[in-house]
Parts: sequence; structure tokens; C-alpha cells
Amino acid sequence: MNTGPELIRPAEARERNWKPVAIAAGVVLIVVAVLVFVTRGSHNDSNVAPVTAAADPYAANMPVTNVAMSESSNLTGGKVTYVDGHIANKGNKTVTGITTQVLFRNFAHEVAQNETQPMMVIRTRDPYVDTQPVAAAPLKPGDERDFRLSFDTVTPNWDGAYPEIRILRVQTQ
Repeated sequence: MNTGPELIRPAEARERNWKPVAIAAGVVLIVVAVLVFVTRGSHNDSNVAPVTAAADPYAANMPVTNVAMSESSNLTGGKVTYVDGHIANKGNKTVTGITTQVLFRNFAHEVAQNETQPMMVIRTRDPYVDTQPVAAAPLKPGDERDFRLSFDTVTPNWDGAYPEIRILRVQTQ
């Protein structure tokens, strides 16, 4: 006489080996900790000079004029802000590198964003603006060049006025 389907009884419960799961969890925690540490370090802007950093003594020979700003969209839908200008070498040395500090201020005239970056000189303007390091076209005494500084982000606290451009370091020959 058949009373219905037979229940299949599972084999005796085996004890689970938790060692591989614990090792995998440990590896994931280590990777997450490293990512958090690296990410925090990159946003710390350790290469940004303090606002009180002294300007290079040769900077007095490097007047910045004709500053203008523009914006454009990038491929990711964000916007890039450009600060263009003109720089002259009024000193007696050949300049091979310029490091700038750019200070964006808020409406209270406090520093809202502090950026330190090398100055890039404009190599060509057509069909698009192409820049290169100053070392690629050193500024001899009496030379003048147009330059461009690029910013992927500008703080929303910025007051919209032209930022302050300071020359922190000048490499010379």
C-alpha cells in the first residue's frame, strides 16, 4: 500500500567549516581599510601650500597680467574652470618652472579653496588650446607667454571674483 511520496531525509548535518569565510571577511575588511586610508589621504591635499606660504623671491620679476576666466563642459557632464593670463620674465634668469597657488575666496573674503599647481604655458590656440609645462619652452629674460591654469572643481562657496594667483616657486637656470 502506497501512502504517498517518501520523504527524503537529508544526510546527517555536517559541521560547516567557517575558516574560509573568516579569511575572506578579513581580506575584505583590510581592502576597505586601505581604500578609506588612501582616499582620505588624497583629499587631504598634502601638496597644497598653506595660505601663509612665502612667495619665491624671483616672483617679483614675473608679473601676471591680463587674467581672464572661462568654463567648459567635460565629457562626464561636469565643468572645468580655466584661469588664463599673461606672464613676463623681467628678471635676468631663464625660468624653467613656475608653481602657483590659486586662492578662491568667499563673500566674507576668506579663502574658500586653495589650489597649488604648476603653471602651464599655452603652446597653440587652434584648433584648441594646448598647454605645456614651462620647462618645454623656458622663459628667457625678457620673454612673455600666455598661460592657463585648469580646475576640475571650484567650491560652490566661491564669490565669483577672479582668484588670487601667487607664484610660490620659480625654477631657474
